Amino acid sequence: MSTVPETRTPPQQPEQPVTTTPRASWGADAFGADGRPRRTRTFSTGVGEIVGFVDDDVVRVLGVPYAVAERHRAPQPAPPAVDDDGQPVAFEAFTRSPASPQLPSPVLEALIQGASDGMIASEHCQFLSITLPADVGPDERLPVMVWIHGGSYVTGAGDLHVYDPVTLVTEQRVVVVTVTYRLGMFGYLGDGDVVPANLGLLDQVQAVRWVHDQIEAFGGAADSVTLFGQSAGGDAIAHLMISEGARGTFRRAIVQSAPLGLMRGRSRMTSAMVAAVGAAGADDPVDDLLARQATAERAAVRYGLRGGMAFGAQYGRAPLPAEDEREAAWSAVAPEVDVLIGTTTEETGLYVPFVGALRRLTGLPLVGRALRRALVRVTTDAVYTRDARRFVARHRAAGGRATRYEITWRPPGSDYGASHITDVPLLLGGREAWGGSALLGDAGWDEVDRRGRRLRQVWGDFARTGTLAGDAAAGLGDTLRLFRD
Repeated sequence: MSTVPETRTPPQQPEQPVTTTPRASWGADAFGADGRPRRTRTFSTGVGEIVGFVDDDVVRVLGVPYAVAERHRAPQPAPPAVDDDGQPVAFEAFTRSPASPQLPSPVLEALIQGASDGMIASEHCQFLSITLPADVGPDERLPVMVWIHGGSYVTGAGDLHVYDPVTLVTEQRVVVVTVTYRLGMFGYLGDGDVVPANLGLLDQVQAVRWVHDQIEAFGGAADSVTLFGQSAGGDAIAHLMISEGARGTFRRAIVQSAPLGLMRGRSRMTSAMVAAVGAAGADDPVDDLLARQATAERAAVRYGLRGGMAFGAQYGRAPLPAEDEREAAWSAVAPEVDVLIGTTTEETGLYVPFVGALRRLTGLPLVGRALRRALVRVTTDAVYTRDARRFVARHRAAGGRATRYEITWRPPGSDYGASHITDVPLLLGGREAWGGSALLGDAGWDEVDRRGRRLRQVWGDFARTGTLAGDAAAGLGDTLRLFRD
């Protein structure tokens, strides 16, 4: 790693804004008045030279292409950057990865105002970003943590402000990679015949392969890669464990709040969604596909809880085994992947205020609070906790190492309790990204950071060793519980 001379940037794919509100990019203070970073680093990789920039105590390498794909096509490894004459050039990784095209999320915008501000959307969104300590030595190899974002497979992006990994990187001395992949109609509703069914998952397979092959150039240890992700991101990691082409690319998995209880018996719902939207052409406008996505989601409503996350992985389609073979597939890889899997104690508390009938029911005098507790307990167990327990039991029985956790923190003054997403501000983002979020209620940032520092230590320890000490949750009883039985 060294300071870089003049470079050229290869052409980027067409882009469009997700939002119009301007907001500084990651590491904006590291750039001068000329729009160039003040200090850069060059990394020599198997796919050419890649240039990042120094941002205080970290180096950021933003928006690196890991794959290329046309609409409705499986991804292929991204080629090295070249100039107009086909000659190799260094790739300047100074800009956050674009997001997959998506519809607005009223829930997320209500909870985290401006979460997607400044992001650009592109169908060609197969990019990743790398953050590493600025003082990594030339012979040092640090644990690698690869973040797979959530959003029900229809919203989000790896480089949202709320996923900025700088604090995790500096505190735990790890290399963090954030991955962006195709969503919704672009990534998860193929019929499996004309259009591949799991394009978003196939993107992720390419991403983890890229990390395994190239991360040592950035000071990471290829044999110490941990995938971690929340919600759909956690679900994606569980499925990457049994995806063809991903085996052997990572050693550990942290599966946060994965709705595994919704992933069985989805074929009829998926068929109904495909039938409702019809065939999408390769040249149809992006907005037309997003309108069809809303149609597909409406077609899923009659399938109960499963319809709450209409898009997702399809079994029996590349790269996944058939549904009746998935348990055996997870057992087969258990000895190869250490697992930390868990939930918050009130996952579905996030959604109660956004569903009119539930909001009215749980707001009834005298009985409303008790009804809310009962409803949240039952649905959290059905969608999240029960299958997390089963995952641990199966993994251990097959010879793997697995620990289950629960996030118990209820932010004071929050209407949501220890709900879905409550763990994310304890791990990623910072005061600027999360300050004022309704999810955190009246909690001051000092409290969030104090709890987060301890949780980041637990996540970092697991990434280093694949196990947790018996006292790993000591002093964290009001934030985290670990289950070893």
